[in-house]
Amino acid sequence: MKQFAPVPLAAVTTLMVTLASCQSMSSGTPAVDPTPATEAHQIRYQGDFHAPMGVQLWSFRDEAKTDPVAMLTLARRMGITHVETAGLYGMTAAQFATALRSANLRATSMHVSYEDLTLHPDSVIANANTLGAKYVGLAWYPHTGAFTEPDARKAIADFNRIGRTMKNAGLTFFYHDHGYEPVPYGNGTLLDLIIRETDPALVSFEMDVLWTFLPGGDPAQLIRTYPGRFRLMHIKDMKPGVPRGSLSGGLPADQQAVIGQGQVDWSDVMAAAAQDGVEYYYLEDETPAPVTNVPLSISYLERLKFRY
Repeated sequence: MKQFAPVPLAAVTTLMVTLASCQSMSSGTPAVDPTPATEAHQIRYQGDFHAPMGVQLWSFRDEAKTDPVAMLTLARRMGITHVETAGLYGMTAAQFATALRSANLRATSMHVSYEDLTLHPDSVIANANTLGAKYVGLAWYPHTGAFTEPDARKAIADFNRIGRTMKNAGLTFFYHDHGYEPVPYGNGTLLDLIIRETDPALVSFEMDVLWTFLPGGDPAQLIRTYPGRFRLMHIKDMKPGVPRGSLSGGLPADQQAVIGQGQVDWSDVMAAAAQDGVEYYYLEDETPAPVTNVPLSISYLERLKFRY
């Protein structure tokens, strides 16, 4: 395996990572005898949410810049059991698969680029098989300016074609909504058009709750409107007072929130997801302090009660 320059990471041995320990991590204070990955926090659900906890590894992109292997161990110590990948950090798929096993993690999903999905599908399939990921998806459809009906119709054709290729290889293709799609169209939006006109046998969806909520959508209602289409979920929120209505597909990090401290009604969203059988959930923390905030989000989800 390619060797990476080590970065000292303070051990995260309990769910509630203190601010002091996180500050020492970011400042480079050496960790003493890092706790083995097997001594991870054990998530104990006391409410209604009981799914294994995953994370989109983009959450720890800053830690991965210096030591992606230690980043995986950090994720496992927080109680994370499975991940969605965001690149391979300079490793081959085989090397990254070994790093995941060493951290006692498994890859259940992977994000790849439009270019790779359309120009290099064989490599995408080979990497997914090496990592053991069942789901292969796209998080941003290329377009210029505002998302339009022609963009949506091209995406529909692309998604059905890519979905067929992935299905033939034993994989499931998904599209991750990103907040620019809910342009009004007919009695709904262009996101509705994409969902309705893609083949359910070939194309699944990953709901990013923030990018569904920010433009003004109702994540729980969208799940209920299209049963069986959303197989994956990104758990993400924004701070109180941040206005909705944006179709930009982006939000500054300092306006994003710890789960349970934002605007989303998680009781309703997670009840809808559980009832519909969403298979995998991933925390995606794009706040300025994910090492501090991911454990706080996990703590909230441990106690979450659904509103049926």
